[in-house]
Amino acid sequence: MKKYLFICIGLLSATMLFAQAKKPTLMVVPSDIWCNQNGYVQIIDNQGVKQTIPDYEQALQNDMDLKLAIAKINDLMADRGFPLKDLEAQIKLIRQQNAEQNLVTSKNGNEMAETPVDRLLRTAKADIVIDLSWDVREQGPKRTLTYIMEGKDAYTGKSIGGANGASQPSFSADIAVLLEEAVVANIDNFNNRLQSYFDDLFQNGREVALDIRVFQDNEAGIDLESEFDGDELIEIIDAWLAENTVEGRFSKLGSSEYYASYEQVRIPLYNAKGVAMDTEAWARQLRNVLRKEPYNIPVKVMNRGLGKTILVLGEK
Repeated sequence: MKKYLFICIGLLSATMLFAQAKKPTLMVVPSDIWCNQNGYVQIIDNQGVKQTIPDYEQALQNDMDLKLAIAKINDLMADRGFPLKDLEAQIKLIRQQNAEQNLVTSKNGNEMAETPVDRLLRTAKADIVIDLSWDVREQGPKRTLTYIMEGKDAYTGKSIGGANGASQPSFSADIAVLLEEAVVANIDNFNNRLQSYFDDLFQNGREVALDIRVFQDNEAGIDLESEFDGDELIEIIDAWLAENTVEGRFSKLGSSEYYASYEQVRIPLYNAKGVAMDTEAWARQLRNVLRKEPYNIPVKVMNRGLGKTILVLGEK
């Protein structure tokens, strides 16, 4: 009897843990290819470099099919328990913040090299972005929709997995109906891949990047070779990373007295209070250490989208 009781308790506990398992937060966006094909792009000057990026705001304002398509994928994902960030709502939030963010510069007048897409990802803080493309072909009075969905890590841009398919020829002119018919057959396998990827992040940490820079001739009079109690500043930063990454995982690409670059930095998904951790929040912990005794170093925090933060030492 006790044996069966323990088995029941074990099964109940496993069920409760499974029910409480966290799911990744998703955001559905039109793919770059779809935006290019439909003319929804903008060219920006990012510190002298011309970049062509998708113009999501113009697309949402002018293409009802896009709104219907995103709404349908959002519904299908929500029905399966995935938290969602709505693209249009995030764009409206950014519009409200835009005036302030466009004025963010260093005291030396350097602009933040962050594209509107970077800013969107940083604001939304979704775990996974789903790039959506579709095309409708007409065969007489009937229409067939083909689609491609690709899941990408919002922090690194790495592809997680994709799904594609086609609807049956239909007299329906409703994009949402055709899309649902085409997507439903493959969506659960697609979601399983997204969940497996997120579970790996939960266990092994989220991959981000960190750059350390030093203002030359800064007011603090320091560089990465400055010593504190016999240790160079770069050694102190390396030691902090080893203690504050998941299993001490990070790759140091190189360093000099004024620069250090780290990639494949694995940070926890959540802090000790269970609050989701992004690159900026994690990097600010290092900033807080460096600006206190015995270092007393002014540190400026600069974002490069959701998955990369730059700490500039010596001035703010």
